[in-house]
Amino acid sequence: MSSKRLTQYAHGGGCACKIPPGELEEVVAGLAAAPADPNGELLIGLDTGDDAAVVTLPDGPGGPAVVATADFFTPVVDDPYDWGRIAAANALSDVYAVGGRPLVAVNLLAWPRGVLPFDLAREVLRGGLDVAASAGCHVGGGHSVDDPEPKYGMAVTGVADPARLLRNDTGKPGTPLTLTKPLGVGVLNSRHKATGEVFPHAVASMAALNRDACAAALAAGAECATDVTGFGLLGHLYKLARASGVTAVVDAAAVPYLDGARDAVRDGYVSGGTRRNLDWVAPHTDFGAASEEDRLLLADAQTSGGLLVAAELPDQPVIGELIPATDHPLLIR
Repeated sequence: MSSKRLTQYAHGGGCACKIPPGELEEVVAGLAAAPADPNGELLIGLDTGDDAAVVTLPDGPGGPAVVATADFFTPVVDDPYDWGRIAAANALSDVYAVGGRPLVAVNLLAWPRGVLPFDLAREVLRGGLDVAASAGCHVGGGHSVDDPEPKYGMAVTGVADPARLLRNDTGKPGTPLTLTKPLGVGVLNSRHKATGEVFPHAVASMAALNRDACAAALAAGAECATDVTGFGLLGHLYKLARASGVTAVVDAAAVPYLDGARDAVRDGYVSGGTRRNLDWVAPHTDFGAASEEDRLLLADAQTSGGLLVAAELPDQPVIGELIPATDHPLLIR
């Protein structure tokens, strides 16, 4: 098992293998039509590129809303159990990002049978099962395909209070911005893929659930949030600012990073996904005096990152604020 480096069987890694945000928006443009006779009201959908879909139950008002999401990706680390844990935490994060609780998940597995042994696949699934169990979420089976490139993730169904949702289009000027996990897993994962060097602190960050961050956001009365994944902090913050009609100010010196992240950037371990993120947000960003290193780190393609919440949360760093809209949706200071 240890002789197989899973990251060497994938063209990308983790959320860095996402289709670039600008290209994706072109693909899905105009594909948000509602059914003529819907079974429930869609509270959060495709319009603003939010983290999960939320729909009311057909029984009428007063009950919980259903949260639905799916997320999967290529190997982000070589250890199959850790990859499973990370992928499950990442999929569950979309439920937490809209203020929900996950109830049940199904596995999504693509596997190159005949190339990689199935005992590795079993470890991936075991990692996903363990993280889902820690979230109180059932895993009720799933779907698998024979694929030249390994991929794993989950489709997750949860519930949320329709009156207490976290959305990316409800940001208000004067609200602080809190980030609940440090950045830098993208460049550390790129270094891991290239060299085999293991970063346990990055694995621990990616495998950690955003459950407590979600609870803290709801307790603080937050209404606006998103999670930080493949489009990087700047990409997800740009989507939030654009959807909310505000400008987001980031205090670059206040943003936390994992140990070794700056060294990884300086040594050139920057994914193509991160560079595409930066290219996408650059026309909409006033970078001020931010260095190229800071720009790349702020756009670093995260896998299973933290929540970005428009509220001040206990014991979490405030990295900026929302202000009335200016010529640029993003300002870096």
